[in-house]
Amino acid sequence: MLDVHRLRVFRSVVASGSVQAAAANLGYTPSAISQHLTALQRETGLTLLARAGRGLRPTAAGHALAAEADRVLARVGAAESLIADLRTGRTGALSIAYFASVGAAWMPLVVRRILTELPGVRLDLQLREHIPDSREERADVQVVVAGGGFDPGSGFTAHHLLDDPYVAVVPAGHRLADRQETDLADLADERWIDNDVARGWCRTNLLEACTAAGFSPAFRVEAHDYRTALAFVAAGIGLTVLPALGAADVPDGVACVRLVRPTPTRSVHVVVHDAVEHTPAARMAVAALRDAAHPAHAR
Repeated sequence: MLDVHRLRVFRSVVASGSVQAAAANLGYTPSAISQHLTALQRETGLTLLARAGRGLRPTAAGHALAAEADRVLARVGAAESLIADLRTGRTGALSIAYFASVGAAWMPLVVRRILTELPGVRLDLQLREHIPDSREERADVQVVVAGGGFDPGSGFTAHHLLDDPYVAVVPAGHRLADRQETDLADLADERWIDNDVARGWCRTNLLEACTAAGFSPAFRVEAHDYRTALAFVAAGIGLTVLPALGAADVPDGVACVRLVRPTPTRSVHVVVHDAVEHTPAARMAVAALRDAAHPAHAR
């Protein structure tokens, strides 16, 4: 079994480039650092470092182990933080991942509520558009967009928050600007501004709705995010279509129009790791997200 302390020493040598620098950074003698490196290479049966001038550079095997060591040490650090929290009576830590439009519309309220009611909790907030493949890289709580029959994976539970209909955002003075709603097909001949560089589920959902309405949108400008696309709309360049959450704070000079026949809609869920589902912080996060999604029903 690998010694975690030796991994830390090895990672310090890789980062600093020499035994002497690692010794100075860690407060050890150079001979102690060298002994740890020798022991680690003996344990692994690999040559992890090679001479490079007056310093050291990792071999191919050393690079691979350094990358894995980062993940291992991060998990060890999280465990050590948890132990420290339990010893001092703090509520603990909670990681929350969310996508961009939720970050602007909901997360300030969610974080304020958690820290108000559980002032001892430590929050790790992560902007993330997709669920990681690795269970170890997943957050305790993640707000996601998903389609029907969504399976959050073994060890995780999904709670539906809301269905988020798409709206058309058009420049002031546009022929549709004064309407409350419009058929999606009415946008067929417009100049479209794309807003989803990730080409993810949200964009696919929109394209399928357009296909159902009998056309394929003509994207003339490709923007990387909602804010940029909305700025292009305000400049009169074209229109963009995005979920209502993304249009919660639009600039001056634009109008939002509901889409019907059909109405593209995305479903927003919160996925909770079963290991933390019953902790006060996780329960508070889910409750706060529900209230942010449905402010009229918030307590």
